[in-house]
Amino acid sequence: MSVKTAKKTKSSISKDILERAYRLMHTAKRMAELYDENKAIASKYVHSTSRGHEAIQLAASMQLKPIDFLAPYYRDESILLGIGMEPYELMLQLMAKKDDPFSGGRTYYNHPSLKREGMPTIPHQSSATGMQVIPATGMAHGLKFKEEHGLGAEGEKPVVVCSLGDGSVTEGEVAEAFQMAVLKNLPIIYLVQDNDWGISATGKEMRAMDAYEYAAGFKGLKRMQANGSDFADSYAKMADAIKYVRNRKGPVLLHANCPLLGHHTSGVRKEWYRGEEDLEIHAMGDPIPKFHSYLMDNGYDEKFLKELEEEAIQTANDAFQKAIDAEDVDPADVELHEFAESPITEEKGERKPKGAEKSVMVDAALHAMDDILKNNPEALFYGQDVGGTLGGVFREAANLAKKYGDGRVFNTPIQEAYIIGSTAGMSAVGAKPIVEIQFADYIWPGINQLVEELSKSCYLSNGKFPIQSLIRVPIGAYGGGGPYHSGSVESTLLTIRGIKIVYPSNAADMKGLMKAAFHDPNPVVMLEHKGLYWSKVPGTDGAKNHEPDEDYIVPLGKARIEQEADQDMIDNGESMTIITYGMGIYWAKAAAENFEGQVEIVDLRTLNPLDWETVKESVERHGRALVLTEEPLLNSFAESLAGRLNQHCFEKLDAPVRAYGALNLPAIGLNVEWEKAMLPNAEKVAAQIEEILGY
Repeated sequence: MSVKTAKKTKSSISKDILERAYRLMHTAKRMAELYDENKAIASKYVHSTSRGHEAIQLAASMQLKPIDFLAPYYRDESILLGIGMEPYELMLQLMAKKDDPFSGGRTYYNHPSLKREGMPTIPHQSSATGMQVIPATGMAHGLKFKEEHGLGAEGEKPVVVCSLGDGSVTEGEVAEAFQMAVLKNLPIIYLVQDNDWGISATGKEMRAMDAYEYAAGFKGLKRMQANGSDFADSYAKMADAIKYVRNRKGPVLLHANCPLLGHHTSGVRKEWYRGEEDLEIHAMGDPIPKFHSYLMDNGYDEKFLKELEEEAIQTANDAFQKAIDAEDVDPADVELHEFAESPITEEKGERKPKGAEKSVMVDAALHAMDDILKNNPEALFYGQDVGGTLGGVFREAANLAKKYGDGRVFNTPIQEAYIIGSTAGMSAVGAKPIVEIQFADYIWPGINQLVEELSKSCYLSNGKFPIQSLIRVPIGAYGGGGPYHSGSVESTLLTIRGIKIVYPSNAADMKGLMKAAFHDPNPVVMLEHKGLYWSKVPGTDGAKNHEPDEDYIVPLGKARIEQEADQDMIDNGESMTIITYGMGIYWAKAAAENFEGQVEIVDLRTLNPLDWETVKESVERHGRALVLTEEPLLNSFAESLAGRLNQHCFEKLDAPVRAYGALNLPAIGLNVEWEKAMLPNAEKVAAQIEEILGY
């Protein structure tokens, strides 16, 4: 840790900046003291403070402009003070009060989300232990995309500042972000604050090199170092970094050494794991005495500086009491902001236009993408192998890169986390990303971003930052794909609140749902069955439809009756319903041929939000039901839905609602005989129908 001060020179920094910085340093210091003095109140909810980091944080934030974007981390309260936030506002979040300007009491101290005139934009921040670096890089990626396609604002160009602790740089997701930043030459500054601690682990325990040394491996990432406890040095280095990025010369990593003078958090106190010697060494680097000496050397007198300090202390004291007295949250508002409202609320356009030819699902998807890109210049599409000459391993993006250019349709590295997480940043700057995960079996590295960044953003930002993100995922078995190209993942995805899940079973719905998913302001995962793409799997010709017109759109959350039962069978109590989706539609239809007029089939189309009303009405109409899935049955969405239907429809049932799916095995074997043995088929479903009707 560096404890050196800047050379004693006449300051080139303006008087207003110096005085404001000194006052805010003491403000931050007093805030930390207040929280310690009032642990019973302040430590009700976990928090960290910026003690020791004030100089670099203020040096960075005081040079940002309203056009800029910021991704701070959980120790960055001085950054927030530096952009103009008041101590009272920060304390409202500390105490999880109703008027917390960031989240309305939903998330922790120093976890901001801000959209305020005159200040940099701060999209929703997760707990920021490296996870924020991908969305922040996505912001820079989106800004560059807009600038290159004539969608950016005129005049001075914005920068993105992503702040993080050195300990988080060891995260794999950080490497993905750095890789894309240099690959695409993005306008971002990674401000790495290094206090040589990661909770109770020291730097030598956690890393073979610090962030500055590590960054040398990313060709094109300009590296800088600053003494983070020295305001003048930090200010100068940040000025150089901002100028470099604002002039679009490339990304920068600025590594700043800082002392850690406070606790790791209010719940992990420094005296529990740090010895006296370490605390004394860090105290020598306290930026406030250093800055005091610097100001004295540059013509300030002690009396004036004492006045600034006293003003800061009084401001913090008054704010703390005011925050204590502020209104608490209203529990009645707990369900607000899970999703932003979608503009697509009804089916429009022609599903079967006159003279339309039949289309396979993959072509319907391609045509939907073509329409979206043609009519929405802010839309872009990226993922593994979707760009260039291939256009996707299933040809689902064929010729789109050629038609719209490599800036709008492009390949990415093998980086599922970046592919998904970058859409959060893209959305925040006004781009409209569509991405693809090549196979559902490979979505797992991106789940962290989907959960921590995308799903929670609208809710935890109090509705300020819903994320418009369409994530396409080819899914399902298609004959010999084996254990890593045949899996189904919908039940896992459906445990994630705050995202929507779409699963079309035919070409018309593929086109209509794709467009609705794109226009939805929330994250939407679109599961596209590989076995239905080309209708090559026997029995799936029904997935081919007369292709709808360009205006066709289907609202999410609306099921469709794929097949009706005869009314006579219903009246005689000889009918049932099958609730299913995807490949299940075709197993159900084939099986139902043996029970003419007795089987209704409901195509869910959207798994979340679920069209509960249609499903419940269908089950109650028939009194007998089967929920059918391709997934292993145990603990699946289908099993859960069957249980829910048994609970809510019990008095109308003539037989227990049954669920049926694949065998409960960890993977689908490569040999097609293993696949056939594991998965449902028409014959197996027919046996289920017979048992249910005969109950």
